[in-house]
Amino acid sequence: MANADCIVIQGSNMAECHPVGFQWVTEAKARGARVIHVDPRFTRTSAVADKHLPIRAGSDIVLLGALINHVLSNDLWFHDYVVNYTNASNLISEDFEDAEDLDGLFSGYDEESGGYHLKSWAYQTEDSEGQDSRGEASDDAAGRGVDNHVFGVEHEHAKGAKQRAEAGGDEFGSGGAPVGGGVPVRDETLQHPRTVFQILRRHYARYTPQMVREACGISEADFEYLARSITENSGRDRTTCFAYAVGWTQHTLGAQFIRTASILQLLLGNMGRPGGGIMALRGHATIQGSTDIPTLFNLLPGYLPMPEVSKQTFSDYVDGIRTTEQKGYWANAEAYAVNLLKAWWGEAATAENEWAYNYIPRINGAHGTYQTLMAMLEDKVEGYFLLGQNPAVGSANGRMQRLGMSHLKWLVVRDLNMIESATWWKDGPEIASGELKTEDIQTEVFFMPAATHVEKSGSFTQTQRLVQWRHQAVAPPGDAQSELEFFFELGKRIRQRLADSEDPRDRPLLDLTWDYPLDEQGEIDPVSVLAEINGRFESGENAGEPLSSYGQMTADGSTSGGCWIYAGIYADRVNRAAMRVPGWQQDEIASQWAWAWPANRRILYNRASADPKGRPWSERKKLVWWDEENRRWTGKDNPDFPLDRDPSARPGPDVAGPDGLAGNDPFIMQADGKGWLFAPKGMLDGPLPTHYEPQESPVANPLYAQQQNPTRVMFPREDNLSAASGDAPGTDVYPFMFTTYRLTEHHTAGGMSRWLPYLSELQPEMFCEISPELAQLKGLEPYGWATIVSPRSAIEVKVMVTDRMTPLTVAGKTIHQIGLPYHWGAGTDAVVTGDGANDLLGITLDPNVQIQNFKTGSCDIIPGRRPRGAQRNELVREYQERAGLTVRTGMERITDPERELNQDPLRARDSGDTAGRSTAYHPGERPEDHPADHPADQEEDK
Repeated sequence: MANADCIVIQGSNMAECHPVGFQWVTEAKARGARVIHVDPRFTRTSAVADKHLPIRAGSDIVLLGALINHVLSNDLWFHDYVVNYTNASNLISEDFEDAEDLDGLFSGYDEESGGYHLKSWAYQTEDSEGQDSRGEASDDAAGRGVDNHVFGVEHEHAKGAKQRAEAGGDEFGSGGAPVGGGVPVRDETLQHPRTVFQILRRHYARYTPQMVREACGISEADFEYLARSITENSGRDRTTCFAYAVGWTQHTLGAQFIRTASILQLLLGNMGRPGGGIMALRGHATIQGSTDIPTLFNLLPGYLPMPEVSKQTFSDYVDGIRTTEQKGYWANAEAYAVNLLKAWWGEAATAENEWAYNYIPRINGAHGTYQTLMAMLEDKVEGYFLLGQNPAVGSANGRMQRLGMSHLKWLVVRDLNMIESATWWKDGPEIASGELKTEDIQTEVFFMPAATHVEKSGSFTQTQRLVQWRHQAVAPPGDAQSELEFFFELGKRIRQRLADSEDPRDRPLLDLTWDYPLDEQGEIDPVSVLAEINGRFESGENAGEPLSSYGQMTADGSTSGGCWIYAGIYADRVNRAAMRVPGWQQDEIASQWAWAWPANRRILYNRASADPKGRPWSERKKLVWWDEENRRWTGKDNPDFPLDRDPSARPGPDVAGPDGLAGNDPFIMQADGKGWLFAPKGMLDGPLPTHYEPQESPVANPLYAQQQNPTRVMFPREDNLSAASGDAPGTDVYPFMFTTYRLTEHHTAGGMSRWLPYLSELQPEMFCEISPELAQLKGLEPYGWATIVSPRSAIEVKVMVTDRMTPLTVAGKTIHQIGLPYHWGAGTDAVVTGDGANDLLGITLDPNVQIQNFKTGSCDIIPGRRPRGAQRNELVREYQERAGLTVRTGMERITDPERELNQDPLRARDSGDTAGRSTAYHPGERPEDHPADHPADQEEDK
């Protein structure tokens, strides 16, 4: 970022939420870079920026789409980069119809399932016309979307697995979805109407400065400033960087927000270049690391997908990740998977037993935190581990979270302090309201004290994929343990209890490689775990030696490695995460400070920093280049490209894998080597980002009759009601928008900060930020109390009246936004407590990655403190009744009244005897797949 000429921070308050990383923004600014902050609030980031653009939360695709339109309409795109390095010239199927043609839907929408068939999104190919985007004949089940499964319904498992495999989505992790065989038809003049380029032009033609004003509340003058800033600072000699955090991700369109920015950056030629790209800002708690070596239900280490029930053999599994015709390094998925299995099961993983592939559990759909919550409420989960997580405060719909935990038999909480998720059974809001009684709760809660990050050694992986080693400063107090020690000991005890078992289901635990050397304190040496993750040679002359790169991994069992993208971090038995050469002793790439995956490359896809002939686009932005004399790629960074691949190389269509990459295919993890302006596969809600309103919005979609994302994941329940949107009756009962955010002084749900007196003194109370105009409208006094009511709950807050909150004129009416920090929770153990913002939130998810919508919601605000006890729920119910809310409200998939669809997604869900029971209707499911939705049924399948 320090090398950027313009930095757009959108979806992040970087100065306050990532203050250390913000150093590089200030350094870029000191060198002359322009900094622009797009955010609903004026923050400390805005104060440092050259300009702040207030935006209506959830409308980002309109703004980014208008920037794309501006770039295309004014011929400001980087021609040589786009033609050579993207799929702009690919022709798309004649059957494809855009959201512009179908008023907010793309072709292939399945009215029955709420997902998409993908056949019409495919590339046209010279020899496989009429085949789907994988090069296979398409059938009626193809591409209906990710299966968010129905627990306990066997016929759903097979159906859902097929749908997931056909549609793609998060199945493909960081790798590009396979696009199959055949030579894509291309028109490098970009004139053919079916080219991606022309489809892109048409798609964003209505995303104009006027539409930005209408939808986002951003003036045309401010839009022009932003457009001029990014285009003047992009091209051969200059680069613009975008930076985002959860302000982009936590939406029902979160993945598509980022996709839109990716399209813009590809058009401007800013990908793979110094000072360019899109920076995903990550927190200090190894957030990036928790997806690299994942805590996610659908991924294995290195972004390998979790096997599904349909993948019965190892070959089935590998072939689901790559095809024999695929270009790039994901074609080597078999080697990555074999090495992982060898790292886990060692000698027990052999070619004869398919490398112990059958030891891995299979998933039959979405098993994310919110699906698990619904299963808890239906008494289908007996036990739950909370590891650095505080759902009673930090997850959406806090009331449902606490009630869900009351259905468990046991709960293990590992944390630094007695957080609200450990004490809800005695001092939670539901105890005060009488909904729960301590003596009736059967959940047995075990609190296990955890070590802090300074009380243990290990790695943290952060923004820029940078793996940094932390050394233990002090020993943890008392019984507090590191995660490494806790899980090693837990695994050891389980294995001891199963030692005499002859049950085949116990072999995966008994066969695990579970021997690690101990350090001087008698604990596992964390460097030995790093070495296992790095990988080693298992046989041959180098047996026992660490791998130097993922290129050394084989599929024959002669190597092992716990995470292929981390291979090389322990090369030559050196802990490279612990490298600490000061910046003033090296160049701006700083390759000797910590280690970045993969292969210590600091800028991904850096082949794109050179022109098609291998020459830097400019001397000023020189990064890697083709050394003609030595016939190799070289440069300041480690080239992210086959080192000996001549820029003029054009392998034939029959060559696959890394060898199939042409000299002008810089995006080496994509199945065709190109940056995707149009996604023929891999996104569940459309091949191009398109604007939908948030789940709750006081604004009707100004672009389409389709109000919300038609593939969003919904949980219609009486305790998860949604406000009406747009012009629907009852919208005026919740007339304002709220958005959540974090403060520098507190950390996430407060477990590390509300127990510290000096931080609690800095931010002692839960509060809201509102504009002077809203304060006057509602009779709110500065520093007085206010009650905020959503369809789910009511909370009380202190009032901060500030010009930092700007009323916006959107669609001819004034939109007031309320800012809410989310760090407080109702308990008795912390130094400071307060109502939790997340109690206001409903649960609706992005279909691609299953992330919740934290950033937008509808509410009302009134003066005074909220009612106490059961009267709080009465207030919430009174609002629900005035708004006419039922479980149907806001849950329609198709909102176009002109469209005749055979859908009744909730059937009898609003009948009185379904109270508190849930069904989530997702892409890939139909109401009739939920037989227990009917009141007569005793069991409900979720």
